[in-house]
Amino acid sequence: MTLTETGKRAKETAGVLGILGSDKKNEGLRAAAAALLEGEEDILTANQDDVIQATINGMSAGMIDRLELTPSRIEAMADGLISVARLDDPVGEVISMKARPNGLTIGQKRVPMGVIGIIYEARPNVTADAFGLCFKSGNCVILKGGSDALESNKAIVKCLRAGLKNAGLPENSVQLITDTDREVTKEFMRLHDYVDVLIPRGGAGLIRSVVENSTVPVIETGTGNCHIFVDETADFTMALDIIFNAKTQRIGVCNACESLVIHRKIAEEFLPLLKARLDERQVEVRADEEACRIVPAFVPAAAEDWGTEYLDYILSLKLVDSIDEA
Repeated sequence: MTLTETGKRAKETAGVLGILGSDKKNEGLRAAAAALLEGEEDILTANQDDVIQATINGMSAGMIDRLELTPSRIEAMADGLISVARLDDPVGEVISMKARPNGLTIGQKRVPMGVIGIIYEARPNVTADAFGLCFKSGNCVILKGGSDALESNKAIVKCLRAGLKNAGLPENSVQLITDTDREVTKEFMRLHDYVDVLIPRGGAGLIRSVVENSTVPVIETGTGNCHIFVDETADFTMALDIIFNAKTQRIGVCNACESLVIHRKIAEEFLPLLKARLDERQVEVRADEEACRIVPAFVPAAAEDWGTEYLDYILSLKLVDSIDEA
């Protein structure tokens, strides 16, 4: 199927979804969740093919963690759709109403955008998340996932579409672009006759590429460089537990901690404790000059370290004098 054909199908379906009632949308989300659980074996088999190929290609441990699915992760995907079904329906909500001096009353009312395109990296759980949020808000979605997760995404979308069909709803509410050619991705960014808004979800490189190449309006998202600030009044035990969990629980997720900002007044006492705790998982700390003098085992940080999303057992660390400086 060509991109134009995909776009036409999406545009036709968007007209149906835009007027679909809350009960039918929620029924569709629950049916899609049930289909994910029913298709668990097929999804895991497809995902294992992706993981094996990614390992052969030398993908990092953090990225493989993003890519890999388990029964519990598939269950979480299904639970996510159920949770979305429980949310209030945003369509039709009036968020403001003002009377003008000439007697006109002007208000703002939430309506579906139409067709949403989403380009994202090798995170198959995003496939279900993106569908659920778009469907709940009355929008049709065209998905373009990372090539490393292609087989996983195909299996997931097949289940989502089956669930919609079981509920008597249009399968083309969600479509997946399976051509991995980069030129196809660029063509997707320029499908302005059919796509109403494009959302990139991923690292800085992906977001920059979409912003620079798209002729479709883009909602630009942020990258996942998450910071933790440890103040001079912090409980050391709690701070160490939070940092250890935020960095090491899953290094490949976008809310993993990548940077630490530590109050200078506690550095002499806190940094050796931090080093000992992070050594349990061999986390490399790239620190500023002063922190390296306190803990010589820290690696001197380069300028680019302050803005890097490592997706690895690496942290940047900088000392500051106040929360304002942090």
